[in-house]
Amino acid sequence: MAKQKSRELDPATKSYMEGLHFISQHPMFAPLASHSRFIRQEGNLCPENGWAVTTSNGHIHVHPKRRGLPEEWLYILAHALLHLGFGHFRVMERQDLWNAACDCFIAKFLYDMKLGQPPAGMDGRVDIPAKSEEELYYSFVERGFHPSFHNFGSVGHGFQDMIMNSRTTGPSYWNNKDVNWQDCLGKGLIMAVTSAVNVTAGYEDYLGANKEVLTPVLKARNWFISSYPLMGAMAADFKIIEDPILCTRLSISVAAVNAEAKEIYVNPAAGLDEQECRFVLAHEFLHVGLRHHARADGRDPYLWNVACDYVINQWLMEMGLGTFPRIGGLHDPDLKGLSAESIYDRIVNDIRLFRKVATFRGVGLGDILTPRVPDWWNRNDGLTLDEFYRNCLSQGLDYHYEQNRGLLPAGFVEEIRALSQPPILWDVELAKWFDHYFSPVEKVRNYSRISRRQSSTPDIPRPRWVQDAGDEDGRTFGVVLDTSGSMDTKLLGKALGAIASYSMSRDVPLVRVVFCDAAVYDQGYLAPEVIADRVSVKGRGGTILQPGIDFLEHEEDFPKNGPLLIITDGFCDRVSIRREHAFLIPKGQHLPFVPKGKVFRVE
Repeated sequence: MAKQKSRELDPATKSYMEGLHFISQHPMFAPLASHSRFIRQEGNLCPENGWAVTTSNGHIHVHPKRRGLPEEWLYILAHALLHLGFGHFRVMERQDLWNAACDCFIAKFLYDMKLGQPPAGMDGRVDIPAKSEEELYYSFVERGFHPSFHNFGSVGHGFQDMIMNSRTTGPSYWNNKDVNWQDCLGKGLIMAVTSAVNVTAGYEDYLGANKEVLTPVLKARNWFISSYPLMGAMAADFKIIEDPILCTRLSISVAAVNAEAKEIYVNPAAGLDEQECRFVLAHEFLHVGLRHHARADGRDPYLWNVACDYVINQWLMEMGLGTFPRIGGLHDPDLKGLSAESIYDRIVNDIRLFRKVATFRGVGLGDILTPRVPDWWNRNDGLTLDEFYRNCLSQGLDYHYEQNRGLLPAGFVEEIRALSQPPILWDVELAKWFDHYFSPVEKVRNYSRISRRQSSTPDIPRPRWVQDAGDEDGRTFGVVLDTSGSMDTKLLGKALGAIASYSMSRDVPLVRVVFCDAAVYDQGYLAPEVIADRVSVKGRGGTILQPGIDFLEHEEDFPKNGPLLIITDGFCDRVSIRREHAFLIPKGQHLPFVPKGKVFRVE
């Protein structure tokens, strides 16, 4: 026997059922809809040209053959339910004007709520001059009913969509006279607010959206946006990409971040739960927020990434943010309290060991992805990103304290505060260095050099202000200049020009200059104005700075308290210096050792 074909719904019924299903699932209207009875059959109370009418006992009579879009039925059914929820069924002197006032008030409410789509003829401008139905009703009674308000009801002009004490249709148990409709609406509002919070937190999908299951990564990201202001701005601005094929192509085993594209890649194959995802996302957010991609300064990118991972993971564990991933990560309690720069200097002493450790991207790979354009950070848009990343964490830290979110590691707070302050230019720091060692020379009056006589008393000689004799003794410093083949001539010009100008402004009479590459070339004492103009660079061989430094430290005619300035490109061996010193190196380069003196990074 052949199977009977399933009966298909006609388009009008199908659209109505979709609208009814949506309104029944909506958290705000679900309690009202569950206590109401929807009647869609021939001979009900709905007029021929209407959409729906509502009775005081909770019956909603819907036109049985009316065609409309699901969004239009959603609007009509919401309109009918709100008559019950707002308690509009009252006996008034002018029932027609009261019905019109309630229709206008509901139309304004649904317009502000942006729920559904009003059918043609009900989509006029919703602008009522009252704050309540009662106020609008008395306005209609006193001033009359404006024709523009005729089209807001659900049954058309000349009819009322609210019917008092209607005849009962169906069994007696459908006669819901004892239902507290206002209480149902109140419960619906509570459910709507709760649902909105859950949607924002990622625990519930938005009603009417594609029913896609929110992954643990997206739930973790939404949690940062709604509940953790310290990193909420970072979470809102970054795009989360969960593509196993793309992650395999980029060799990402767990996660990685692209600061230029504002993208975080998470491999679903890692199998992280929500708490682990919070830890991993916070890890990547801090990489970018603390500008680790821009602070490498010539260091090995992977080893610098490893050093930053140790610092970040220690902070996150102290903060109790998420759960340390089961698949592993970089954490060493012995490194607690150290900065990323200090940890890096330890790592370079045992490169073989640390080349085999794994970041969240994998073994031998850093989870800070290299930008497509190497110098992107120096472009104009890079500066905009710099300001964005600085502001994200600094403002998030302020929100964290304002809302009493708890304590944070001291080193973490110090690093955020340091990043929120603009860096001091290298030449300004160099000027402060000169001020520290060369205070202004005091001047005295001296009759040995007479000043110009005043015209009023030409016979009276007056003393002249001159520098105190002997103050220039020992007022000098040494310059060790790296003249190797890798040394940039622009660095030489900027550094020597700054040294010459600051020396002249601080009344330094002579500077002891030594060139040094594979050998030492002593230039003797030079006047500051000669340094930048007439110095001829010699050598251009390899870089060995220690002989030049030893030469000045043991030179008899060089003051024992005279400081040293070493100008180098950073490609040199470890040096030993016993007197006060400072280094001038190019911005982006890193010394292979940690000097005790000041380091100026020349731009």
